[in-house]
Amino acid sequence: MTATLTLDTRRRRVRAAAGLAIGSLAAAAWLTIWLWQSSAYGRYLDHDGLADSGLDGGPLVAVFLAGWILMLSAMMLPTTWSLVSLFTGVVARRPDRIAVLSSLVAGYLAAWTAAAAVAFIGDAALHGLAARVTWIGDHPWAVPAAVVALAGAYQFSALKNRCLDKCRSPRMMIFASWRGIRPVAEAFSLGARHGRFCIGCCWALMALMFAVGLGSLGWMLALGAVMAIEKNLAWGARLTAPVGAVLLLAAAAVAGAGMT
Repeated sequence: MTATLTLDTRRRRVRAAAGLAIGSLAAAAWLTIWLWQSSAYGRYLDHDGLADSGLDGGPLVAVFLAGWILMLSAMMLPTTWSLVSLFTGVVARRPDRIAVLSSLVAGYLAAWTAAAAVAFIGDAALHGLAARVTWIGDHPWAVPAAVVALAGAYQFSALKNRCLDKCRSPRMMIFASWRGIRPVAEAFSLGARHGRFCIGCCWALMALMFAVGLGSLGWMLALGAVMAIEKNLAWGARLTAPVGAVLLLAAAAVAGAGMT
């Protein structure tokens, strides 16, 4: 009985420490974004500002990835709590639990950083297309309206729901991925696998940041709250369809305003 109580206490303490660490990292990311946005270099957080900054090659990619990783840390780390909370119970008695939990989070962020690289390439291709197709340049509302409409429609897709179910119930993912033989590598792989499902769940909402800019703190707060609620709260799945409907209406409003 004493051993059970001791283990339960240890699990609670590790879980509380993990929650504090995730919250602190997310808060630090929010603060850094706010300071960056308030500085003379705030335009680099804006989509169009970065495109018109004169940066190219390595510096452009570095600034983009820095903004993206900050945005991920601010918006997406809080959504990992369902996974981290369960996994802390698994590794609570391990002496290397800090390294293992850190590797879990690193794997998650690595998956999203890979997605950022794909998004960066896609965005560059879209800019190249806009330079060749005059209709896009003559209708600047079209791309934002399309991105918002895509995000709204995706909220109703079967893939979104399947990935959301995986994100909300990561227990089987832990059982399938964790053996404890190579703990740091296995934790990284688990975090990356969870990240892939999270990308499948949230990529369309994150694409909205390309439409509104990485430095739009209000949008970041709203979208981060939506994704955290969807993934972590018992009633979160009921938010998916209403958010989709609101986004579709917003896309129609953007298109309508642009065409008038």
